[in-house]
Amino acid sequence: MTYSYVSHLYCPKCNNTYNVVEKNQLCSCGSPLLVSYNMEEMKKVFYPELLREREPNLWRYHEMLPVQSIENVVSMGEGMTPMVLMSSLGEDMDIPNLYMKDEGLIPTGSFKSRGAAVGVSKAKEVGVEELAMPTNGNAGAAWSLYSARARIKSTIVMPTDAPEITRKECVAAGANLYLVDGLIGDAGKIVAQAVKDYDLFDASTLKEPYRIEGKKTMGLEIAEQFGWELPDVILYPTGGGVGLIGIFKALQELKELGWINGEKMPRLVAVQSDGCAPIVKAWQEGKTNAEPWQDASTIAFGINVSKAIGDFLILDAIRQTDGCAISVSDEMLLDELRTISTKEGTFVCPEGAAAFVAARKLRESKWIKQDERVVVLNTGAGIKYPNTVEVDAPILQPKDRIVKDYVK
Repeated sequence: MTYSYVSHLYCPKCNNTYNVVEKNQLCSCGSPLLVSYNMEEMKKVFYPELLREREPNLWRYHEMLPVQSIENVVSMGEGMTPMVLMSSLGEDMDIPNLYMKDEGLIPTGSFKSRGAAVGVSKAKEVGVEELAMPTNGNAGAAWSLYSARARIKSTIVMPTDAPEITRKECVAAGANLYLVDGLIGDAGKIVAQAVKDYDLFDASTLKEPYRIEGKKTMGLEIAEQFGWELPDVILYPTGGGVGLIGIFKALQELKELGWINGEKMPRLVAVQSDGCAPIVKAWQEGKTNAEPWQDASTIAFGINVSKAIGDFLILDAIRQTDGCAISVSDEMLLDELRTISTKEGTFVCPEGAAAFVAARKLRESKWIKQDERVVVLNTGAGIKYPNTVEVDAPILQPKDRIVKDYVK
């Protein structure tokens, strides 16, 4: 039985094609490569009913993933994260059908595990022995840990102000960790040089073709969790934007398979920070590429990406789905983070909080209608960002009593 119906890699800019049995990075024209599948062959043997008997992880969709042999799968049970109805928050926002796809409940505590699982598995399959990548934190942690499981060496470069827990995950995994006094773009330049100097495999965002295939499983799961009836709006916190590109790719492939009604696709929303909003600016100006954002800064560190290599793919996905791009302030996202925790009992990451703020703003402007079904991606666990909440609690002595006025 065929495990994967992967066909080849192709360039969305110049249409060059590449095989999937060798190590590949960018196209010769400099564009990211995308994965193509033998959809006509897949249609004959792969259908939704098969999923009922499969394990609740992303490898349930193995026919639509690029790893050709099950022996090369590197997994920790990632995928099929909860779809949570946010009733109280939805009432507060006047969005009764507000849902959260909670990626905090996944190995390594962020959606980056999806890209790492598929990317590392394929790296193992094509014979990668050592990889390198820049990161804002969570991706480096995920790729370090999955690489360790695959017995692949890893070199990780991240900014000095990346979340501390992600550094510790890299060190625990045995990665070669370096910190740079700068942004992820600076880390990327250092990695690019190391790749040349030491012949490493470059696992940077979209510089290898397979991370996006792991991320697209969020889109596959959203469709399956709603019984193949798609939501009206999907909001995604966007830095490098691989997840948004992946979700759009997943929906296109499901349409081609005939599993969903492709006449009405969810409107995709790219959410950024006011302190780093290159995609928002490009979308507002009607451009197909984004200019680098100067002096990028936001507490939502995962979306602090001044220039995304796949910017043209992000903007294309937004436009093709009649979506939009919107930015929010750090102050608003921190307030929203507390509101979500208070009303729903879930501690989201700052990037997820930004997406919820965006939903609130878009409902206020009537862009989101009251009866629409809305999905917000919370891309990581709030506990990975302990500095987002300040604690000012009274200190008691062993014999003290709690004063009732303090009890809220």
